Amino acid sequence: MLAVRLENGKVELGDERRPRRPEGFALLRLLYGGICNTDLELQRGYYGFSGRPGHEFVAEVVDADSPNWIGKRVAGEINLACGHCAWCKRELGRHCPNRSVLGIVKHPGAFREFLTLPENNLHVIPREIPNETAVFIEPLAAACEILDQVKIPAGSRVAVLGDGKLGLLVAQVLHAAGSEVHLYGHHKDKLRIASLAGIQIAIARTIPKAEYDWVVDATGSAAGLRQAVEMTRPRGTIILKSTVHGLVSVDTAPVIVNEIMLVGSRCGRFEPAIKLLKSGKVRVDNLISEILPLERAPLAFRTAAKPGALKILLKA
Repeated sequence: MLAVRLENGKVELGDERRPRRPEGFALLRLLYGGICNTDLELQRGYYGFSGRPGHEFVAEVVDADSPNWIGKRVAGEINLACGHCAWCKRELGRHCPNRSVLGIVKHPGAFREFLTLPENNLHVIPREIPNETAVFIEPLAAACEILDQVKIPAGSRVAVLGDGKLGLLVAQVLHAAGSEVHLYGHHKDKLRIASLAGIQIAIARTIPKAEYDWVVDATGSAAGLRQAVEMTRPRGTIILKSTVHGLVSVDTAPVIVNEIMLVGSRCGRFEPAIKLLKSGKVRVDNLISEILPLERAPLAFRTAAKPGALKILLKA
């Protein structure tokens, strides 16, 4: 089977054996995969990664312990928890210290013709959601995680920093939840996407000072946290969605003096994301820049890394 591999910053293609399906796992045939910023950071050396990337995907189940799964179109949660530790017993498997993570930590990713995941990680995709849209379930779930972590009163003004793929998803999720969202970015075409969804937009040449009780950093840049701190009112909350390779420096004095709360935010539940996509309250069709076949993965990664690019999909 064809598989994509990252090695020393290079995107390579290889022919590999179809993976063996362990007990409790399903064997999946990839339909579509999505390249996200984390994949690009892995290519740049995040986690010291080498191996098979990919964690945003839609696939068809071709084999499983339970025959009810076979033939189903699915998306999959990326954290493979041990199921036995104290964190797992508290239903916090996403923080299991023994976990592996699809395409990131100790479990080969989705950018290959066949992959495996535990049946417990799978979610059936409703017929109303097309493949190209369903690829966004995992990153949309990450955006929805904000609503599980912090209780933002309806009608609150929320600033979202960053008009990339995740920033646009976060802005739509918070808008759908009833917040007055102000999206700050640098790309007029991307900001226009948010504007069409009813979100207020602004070019981030200058940012307002101490203006918001709620700020989301989705810039993917080392400067994002500093900007978020400047924009947040005393006793406000910053939600950190950016994954940046390397250390991020920030002056902690205003965080402490202004008693600003920092909330790290990562993966989320799939159910809210699927519901939003099925209802049409979040649109993702205009977030797709290009669809390329799996065998053109090196080009797809180069395209995804270009300034202004949105989601690049790989089609198996």
